[in-house]
Amino acid sequence: MLLINFFKKKKDKKKPTNKQSSKVSTNPKAQKNNEYVSQRKGEIGEYKIDIQLDQLPKNYRFLSDILIENPNAKSGYSQIDHVVITPYGVFVVETKNYQGTIYGGVGRKTWLVNGKFKMMNPFVQNYGHIEALKLVIDKKYHSLFISMVSFTKRCTFKVDMDYRKIASNELIVYDIELSEFIHRKVSILKLQHKEPLLSERDMSTIYDVLFKSNITDPDIRKAHIHSLKNEKTERNAEQQPRCVVCEKVVSDKVKSFCMNNKKFEGKIYCYEHQKGV
Repeated sequence: MLLINFFKKKKDKKKPTNKQSSKVSTNPKAQKNNEYVSQRKGEIGEYKIDIQLDQLPKNYRFLSDILIENPNAKSGYSQIDHVVITPYGVFVVETKNYQGTIYGGVGRKTWLVNGKFKMMNPFVQNYGHIEALKLVIDKKYHSLFISMVSFTKRCTFKVDMDYRKIASNELIVYDIELSEFIHRKVSILKLQHKEPLLSERDMSTIYDVLFKSNITDPDIRKAHIHSLKNEKTERNAEQQPRCVVCEKVVSDKVKSFCMNNKKFEGKIYCYEHQKGV
C-alpha cells in the first residue's frame, strides 16, 4: 500500500509542472514576469558594477544611485548611477543594460542598438548629469569631471574609437573593466600632474555635498521614474513615421516603400495620399 501511494505522489507532482509549461505563452502574468526578468538583469548589472567599485583604492569615495535637483531636466531631477571621487578627478558613470551591437558617434544625438532601436546618446545624457552636479559642487572642482558610460559584455561596440582612448574625458567601457579604466585614467593624470588635484579634504567635501544633496524620499523618486517613462513614451511617439500630408502614423513597411520610391522624393505618405503623388 505504501508503495502504491509513493508512485501516486510522484505522478501528482508532475501534473502541475506540465500544466504550467503549457500555459507559458498565454499566462496573463507573462508580461509581469518579463518585467521582473528585465529588472533582475538590471540588478545583476548594478551588482557587477558594485564589485568593480569595491576594487578601487580605499581612499577613493563613491556614491551610487543618487537623485539631485536639476531645474534643466523635464522631471526637475537627475538620477546618476555612480560618482567616483579620486585624487585626480571625479568620474560620473552611466550604466546601460542593453544587449547587441551599439552604433554611435560623437555629435550624434541618438545611437542605435542592433541598427534598429534608438537610444539617447549616453554621453549627452551624462553631460546633463554632470551639469546637474555642477549646481551643487563648488566651481573650483568643475574642470575635474570625467564622463564614463558602462555597457555589459552582452554588447559589441561600433562607436568612435576615441571613446576607448584613455586620454579622453569621455570613456565607453564594459562593466567588467570599469575599475581598470578608472585606474588607467588616474595613472595618466598622475603623469600630467605632480601633485593630486584633490586633497583628502576636497574629496570629503565633494562626497558630503553629494550625500546631503541626494534625495531619498520614495515618493519623489517614484514621480521621477514615472516622468521618465512618460517622456520616453512621448519621444517614441514623435519618432514614429508619419504621412507628410495628414500626419497619420504609418508602418515601417510603408515608410520603407516610400523612401525607396524616387517618386516620393524621400517623403513618407500613407496609403491614401500615395495615390495623389
